[in-house]
Amino acid sequence: MTLSDPKAPDLRAPGLRARAEALGHSLPPLLAEAERLAQTVTWGEHGRRRAGRGDDFWQYRAAHPGDEYRAIDWRHSARSDGAYVREKEWQAAQKITLWVDPAQSMAFSDGGRAPKSDRARLLALALAVLLLRGGEQVGLAGASHPRAGKGQMLRLIESLALDLSQADYGAPIPGFAPHGRAVFLSDFLGDLAPLEAALHTATGQGVRGLLIQVLDPAEEDFPFHGRTLFTSMAGSLSHETQSAADLRARYLARLAERKDRLADLARAAGWQFLSHHTGAPAQTALLWAYRALEAT
Repeated sequence: MTLSDPKAPDLRAPGLRARAEALGHSLPPLLAEAERLAQTVTWGEHGRRRAGRGDDFWQYRAAHPGDEYRAIDWRHSARSDGAYVREKEWQAAQKITLWVDPAQSMAFSDGGRAPKSDRARLLALALAVLLLRGGEQVGLAGASHPRAGKGQMLRLIESLALDLSQADYGAPIPGFAPHGRAVFLSDFLGDLAPLEAALHTATGQGVRGLLIQVLDPAEEDFPFHGRTLFTSMAGSLSHETQSAADLRARYLARLAERKDRLADLARAAGWQFLSHHTGAPAQTALLWAYRALEAT
């Protein structure tokens, strides 16, 4: 058996944006099922509501140790048994940089499923739809600086429509908005040194974010038996075995080690990590990413 390179998806197809929009529209019902998230997310002009610098009143909260004396609202506190702080709504737009791995490894698929690149790009677009609607500024690493507005969505689509690179595995492109946020979508199956360097740079610039690993279910389960020829998507690597099943235990152990390493790298940089496969609903990963960005 040879794992050959499937045709890369044509992201210029009109259906891609419709699918991304549909995925974005599907998030509010999911938020309704997640009570905690539904209480913290609104679709207002200021986007994802949270406390911070601004002029508009948001909410009262109980005073905590360390709050400044002048921050306490004494009129409101006088009507209760405790001290309360009057919080204003955060109104400064965040700058979020997306990096979607364009390498050939992302073109892999097995069992008739869409390739990993399709899922990664779809998630990136759907996340961009939600963030831009919320008033945030979104950009694509190496292609577009973070900006707001509907026009930016078109720029992102055009950039993501470009063909995959000829490299087997991708490396994050440096270039973040200082103190902004970033989201990396990749299978992260290649050399991790470039990723470590990118995270080191991001940390130095006060950037936090998310690592979203996108895998095919076959890469999670290794359902291969008998004589099998494994080739990398760009054809630079190959391995033939007479009994693929004998490799399964070692492969799964190496994959678990890789996930643990990614989680450790993310944790050390103040980022969050998710491993997602294309056999799972895209909404699950989208909801996680949106919620995780809320917490960063």
